Amino acid sequence: MASEIIKALEDLEKEKGIQKSYMLDRISQALVAAYKALYKRDPQSAQTDNVFVQIDEETGAITMHAVKTVVEEVFNPSAEMTVEEAQAYAPDPQLGDEIRVEVQTRDFGRIATSTAKQVIIQGIREAERGMIADEYSNKEHEVLTALVTRVNPRYGSAIVELSGSRERTEAVLSPQEQIPGEVIQEGDHIRVYVSEVRRGGKGPQIMLSRTHPGLVRRLFELEVPEIAQGSVAIQSMAREAGSRTKIAVSAAEENIDPIGACVGPRGARVAAIVKELRGEKIDIIKYSEDPVQFVAEALSPSDVLSVQMKEDGHSCTVIVPDDQLSLAIGKEGQNARLAAKLTGFKIDIKPESQAGEQ
Repeated sequence: MASEIIKALEDLEKEKGIQKSYMLDRISQALVAAYKALYKRDPQSAQTDNVFVQIDEETGAITMHAVKTVVEEVFNPSAEMTVEEAQAYAPDPQLGDEIRVEVQTRDFGRIATSTAKQVIIQGIREAERGMIADEYSNKEHEVLTALVTRVNPRYGSAIVELSGSRERTEAVLSPQEQIPGEVIQEGDHIRVYVSEVRRGGKGPQIMLSRTHPGLVRRLFELEVPEIAQGSVAIQSMAREAGSRTKIAVSAAEENIDPIGACVGPRGARVAAIVKELRGEKIDIIKYSEDPVQFVAEALSPSDVLSVQMKEDGHSCTVIVPDDQLSLAIGKEGQNARLAAKLTGFKIDIKPESQAGEQ
């Protein structure tokens, strides 16, 4: 039986990655729990700090001892014994002596055995949860491919299966983290952004998102080799998921066109990202350390006549041609709003005619 236990633990380590030493420790805890259940219906009330378990990691041989104190009258049989009982283990026991007694695990009853089994099962579950948490904690702020396995039509949430070293790791993509207007169906393969991994008593929670700006950033890093290599850098980004994203890029060398690199041959690179984002528009602009130039670029596709920075250093007034005003502001103010997020400046847009009157 001992050798079979070791083989089972070795198989468990190969199949699930749970260390044999961890499970041996769990078996020791299970035997202690069974000892508590042997003496008390309420296992929590029995003394166990006097119980010692040793398991040979090579052979699986288990020895279990309890140290009991010799007393006149026994009140706690798990930790005490009479002089008469002690004579079976020591030649001349005296009151107060501590006697080492071997515990026969085969004497454990059904309740004790069931308690031990639950401790071992719980140990396996905790180990698996810990490994999942460790694996996906290392993937925070990364993009993963997920298979949609179920969709809850009532709440709009999607259950997805994540690609990873685990055989099956499920997570929930809440409706708030889905791209507005996006229709997700069972069997779809989608890209998701791991925003956070939370550890809890019921196991790790892997927080996924398709609305996070980090998703767009990571997609560009995957599609554009120049960004992955560091010759092109994403300096700033502003996103309203499902509608529009503005991204400011720069190049490490003057002979590199950062916008062209992101767009790709015939627009293939940016088109792949737009397709993944279900048609979300993407404006790619060139970053500039000159705030005047940066603000003017950020309001693309509108033409800008001038940018006047204010003394507070956090706001500016932008003059555009009269026929470009609506384009600069954008539908429901979106273009101006994204430009402000992208640059960090409060932008006041005025038409040329109004600026001339002032």
